[in-house]
Amino acid sequence: MNKRLVSFVLGLCCVALSHLILAQTTLVNPILTGFYPDPSIVRVGTDYYLVNSTFSYFPGIPVFHSRDLKNWKQIGNVIDRPEQMDFMGERMTRGLFAPAISFYKGTYYVTCTDIDHDGNFVVTATNPAGPWSNPVKIPQVRGIDPSIYFDEETDKAYILYNSDAPDRKPLYSGHRTIRMYEFDYRNLKVTGEEKQLVNGGVDLSKKPVWIEAPHILKRNGWYYLYAAEGGTSVNHSEVVLRSKDVWGPYVPFEGNPILTQRDLPANRKDPITSAGHAQLVEGPDGKWYSIFLAVRPYEGDFYNTGRETFIAPVEWVNDWPMIEHGEKAISYSYPVGYKEVKPKGALPQSGNFAYTLTFDKALDPSLLFMRTLDKSWYSLSKKQGLTLKLKPETIMEMGNPAFIGKRQQHLYSTAETELDFTPTSEKEKAGLVIFQDEGHFYFVAKSMAQEKAVLQLYKSKPREKDMELLAEVPLTNASGKTGLRITSKGDTYSFHVATDGKNWTLLKDNVDAKFLSTKVAGSFIGCVYGMYATSSGENSTNTASFSYLKYRGDDPMYK
Repeated sequence: MNKRLVSFVLGLCCVALSHLILAQTTLVNPILTGFYPDPSIVRVGTDYYLVNSTFSYFPGIPVFHSRDLKNWKQIGNVIDRPEQMDFMGERMTRGLFAPAISFYKGTYYVTCTDIDHDGNFVVTATNPAGPWSNPVKIPQVRGIDPSIYFDEETDKAYILYNSDAPDRKPLYSGHRTIRMYEFDYRNLKVTGEEKQLVNGGVDLSKKPVWIEAPHILKRNGWYYLYAAEGGTSVNHSEVVLRSKDVWGPYVPFEGNPILTQRDLPANRKDPITSAGHAQLVEGPDGKWYSIFLAVRPYEGDFYNTGRETFIAPVEWVNDWPMIEHGEKAISYSYPVGYKEVKPKGALPQSGNFAYTLTFDKALDPSLLFMRTLDKSWYSLSKKQGLTLKLKPETIMEMGNPAFIGKRQQHLYSTAETELDFTPTSEKEKAGLVIFQDEGHFYFVAKSMAQEKAVLQLYKSKPREKDMELLAEVPLTNASGKTGLRITSKGDTYSFHVATDGKNWTLLKDNVDAKFLSTKVAGSFIGCVYGMYATSSGENSTNTASFSYLKYRGDDPMYK
């Protein structure tokens, strides 16, 4: 064999071997499983901070920390005080849309849109764990998805966002623009005149829709403006343009989109779809990565886990960034050449996992209330666990019911709790709910029927603020602890109960899960397992206690 060829082959082998040696960590997708949409990320030194949309759940906008882009620990929430804002009267799929996080000169900034009330606003903090300031409204920014770009060379800041079509006269449905103001970051207000940077999208002649979630990145003398395009469903994508001047003109990349999965076979195994809404960040190894949203449907466009947070490597080719622009599928894992850094005390977030939440000290920051925080109706103790006062409000309305939830993070999952509750009327109900929105949920509850204690399974009736009884079994003892379990298996849920604390019996199997899908509900949110107690419109002094909340995920793509 030719000596040069042998040397070349040996060289390739050495490169491959060195790559294997360096590949010490595997990034597992999604990096945040379950309802964690619209991710935004910032790097500060060796630390990474990531935020997500929460819509009308409270606390709003979780803040995650990582040092390896794989292991994430929630360290706080941006909107964690009712004095900052609440979402009373808003549907669960409204509220806060698409936050963006940035950092400059010792201060963290988060911009976001309260879609129905406060509009666009900015909050600040010197510690990303909080406390964050009260929101400062930015009324001149008319649109959604604002983000701040800081140009360190000029010490100037800019706020860019999705806005109306030129002159508010759209040429077609979904015709939008990207616009920008200079931003006074010291006084948190815009300055100068608004300028349009992008009209419609990459190619207006093709009628692109919903250009949104814009960011600016500067690299090698180029300003890169990149944004989502195509809407957040199966046609979602990410596109990029660049300019030598921050104000443009911005020229689109001929290889757009830089991220999409819309042209891949629909029948592929364990598909990842709807990828877009990306942000680029330099990794611990000096290479670039993209954080973006995508979904894992169990069939077609049906999924209950909401839009999740994913990661993929970025390659720079001729000073253009490339992620996965349609030729191949986003992977469930990517090897990287740096060490893993596991934070202490963090709940697992990727792959299959299990954990148990107890309620003797404090609530985990990932737990969700509806629309606001009112500490008067719940308490924590080592003996009783989480005790909820039965409130007249129900989850079918737009108030603040006695509900505390945890995201469904897997297609195949189990949530389980132990309930201590003695009902005194048919109006009083407490138990475990799997909840998509006000009109789409299943509720397994302890209650009364014909003056006797029963366990019941209800299905919501959309638009009727009522429930349909699916199953009912009698209880020999009205008092005492009762086990409640909900299991998801892709397109079905099953409901089990344990009246003796040990032996589980089936209440109802193969209940339609598509009813709770984002597609059927027509919403932007994912499903949440919730501990819930209500007196159904009447006043009550009764309480219900939950000993723990166990969660387990067992998705087949990780086996």
